Amino acid sequence: MALTGLPPDTDADIARVTEALAMITPRWNVRILLALSGRPLRYSEIASKVSWLQNGQLHPKLRSLCDAGLVQRTEHTSRHVTYGHTDRGAALLPVLPLIVTWAEGHLENADRPLPAIEQIEDGLTLLTRRHAAAILWVLKSREEVSGRALARIVMPSSDWTNVYPPLRQLVADGLVLTDGIGQPYRLSAAGDGLAPVFGALSAWSAGQPLAQAARHPVWGRSDAAPAPKKWVSNQSRLLAPTASPAPVREGRTSPATWQNRDLFSHAAAAGPKVALPLGGQRR
Repeated sequence: MALTGLPPDTDADIARVTEALAMITPRWNVRILLALSGRPLRYSEIASKVSWLQNGQLHPKLRSLCDAGLVQRTEHTSRHVTYGHTDRGAALLPVLPLIVTWAEGHLENADRPLPAIEQIEDGLTLLTRRHAAAILWVLKSREEVSGRALARIVMPSSDWTNVYPPLRQLVADGLVLTDGIGQPYRLSAAGDGLAPVFGALSAWSAGQPLAQAARHPVWGRSDAAPAPKKWVSNQSRLLAPTASPAPVREGRTSPATWQNRDLFSHAAAAGPKVALPLGGQRR
């Protein structure tokens, strides 16, 4: 069933990316996925790495990640159960540093250097706004679009004025720009800078190598070779969660290259894997 007035392949692409974001955005999901990097762990070992979760909170999180196909539960005996990444879950991890790099360049400056994990959580909050992916997709492909035209494309079965609340939110988040009432909308530098993130999420959700991100029909580079496969759909299972706004600004680009071991600390320090920090408030 079509969600937008876009062509079927594009509509399916947006639905897949929205589903992928819905899998990882709920609070603590990314931290649990990162805690599982390495060998499979028993429940008590995971609990010790995410010790800020209260009793009863970890189990439903693990169950939802298993249901999403990102984590595998293995019952060795009735008293020996381990959790580890599925192949799909492991393939998703390289997308996270792309979100860090984007957030470093475009999220607001905080009063203190933020660990990369918090950069990821702040970035995901913005990308899971209602209709955000579809609006950003249209603006990327068509450059400037009026509010009424956006409404016809993004939410063809709704009253066209319903497009303005999500548009205003994207403007407040710094991802979309307009010159005023009645003027068309366009991507900001921060919105345009999402190309590597959306391209990688699209490739991952289509079951393709992340190298295909550069060939994405909307978010890819203009000098990349055409993608050898069509972008096909998988049926969505999860709804996008709601989240509190995290303001952004247009800003510098970040040359940093992040490794999985760096995601819990602001600086990319060499050495052994750093333990998970306590969760802090988002900026």
